[in-house]
Amino acid sequence: MTSNSANAAGALTGDFPVDKNVASQFPPGSQIMSAYRFGTSAWTTTARLCVKDPDGSEKLYFLKCANGDTGRLMMEGEFNAQSELYKTMPEFVPEPYCWGEFDQPDPKTYFFLSEFVDMSDRVPEPNQLCTKLARLHRDSVSPTGMFGFHITTCQGNTPQDVSWESSWTVFFSKLLRHVLDQDSIVNGVWEDLNRLSQRALERVIPRLIGALEAEGRRIKPCLIHADLWEGNTGTSFETGRIYIFDSAAFYAHNEMETGNWRCSYNKIHNKVYTRTYLRYFAPSEPRQEWDDRIRMYSVYYNVIYSVNHRSQGTAVRQTAYDDLYYLIDKYAPFEEGSGPRRLVESDRALLSDERDHTRA
Repeated sequence: MTSNSANAAGALTGDFPVDKNVASQFPPGSQIMSAYRFGTSAWTTTARLCVKDPDGSEKLYFLKCANGDTGRLMMEGEFNAQSELYKTMPEFVPEPYCWGEFDQPDPKTYFFLSEFVDMSDRVPEPNQLCTKLARLHRDSVSPTGMFGFHITTCQGNTPQDVSWESSWTVFFSKLLRHVLDQDSIVNGVWEDLNRLSQRALERVIPRLIGALEAEGRRIKPCLIHADLWEGNTGTSFETGRIYIFDSAAFYAHNEMETGNWRCSYNKIHNKVYTRTYLRYFAPSEPRQEWDDRIRMYSVYYNVIYSVNHRSQGTAVRQTAYDDLYYLIDKYAPFEEGSGPRRLVESDRALLSDERDHTRA
């Protein structure tokens, strides 16, 4: 968008003050008619802007803002992630326009500006969502031919380690290790979880994920949304088209996307979504280990959920523990009596009241 001095006052109505650096992003001669707070977000402030173009037509914009260094990472990351998705499938993503910094110096605030699409928040229709998602995965092309992304992206307010790697096994190990380290910082060290994590990183992932790249097999780096749950989708009231937003995108094994759907706090946890997706994108070889790979990928999503939600994340941290224990038992069991104890139902009962929380 062209830099200029669009009128941020004029006939402006609403409850959201528009910074002049945001106003400068609109076409010369534009007038901001209204700016209202819109939607809810755990880590950002969001608004809907109505802008009158010089020709008299009105256009709606979606504005997201966040403070500090983390806010900069979030806004820059989301703009780049949404732009990469839009480049591949523009009909699947509201058009991203720009990101930048507010003129006001205190606090330092950063913004992301995109097309506004009036959408229903109902759960997405499985066939349309999965058809589009499979096409995104199939048609996307990594600019480096590797796994990762050219800039840090965030899931929630947690930065991901998405620096480029040629091996998916190496990339996923690094990705998971990063959020496990963050979980220890945020939620405290859990020694038994650390022991399971270390064994998974050293023994299970090289075997289970490594099999994707063994015996001459190769994995295509696919662009994934990387935080795809029902709250990051919407259905246009006008067209019925499904859109995805709030992405944490990077190039990955396509099955990583559906690992998030295994998590019980997502309504896309309903098996109809995974079954529908598999009709359009078959499991990688070895096919018989597909479910175990999805379980491993879901560990990542549960751990980063635990990081983002702190006191609410205890139950999903426990789920990650259980899944790691299952995979270690199957692929790299501890010698009798040498591993962490397997938790029993009485242990989990202390956490059960947290399993019905609402995802922010």
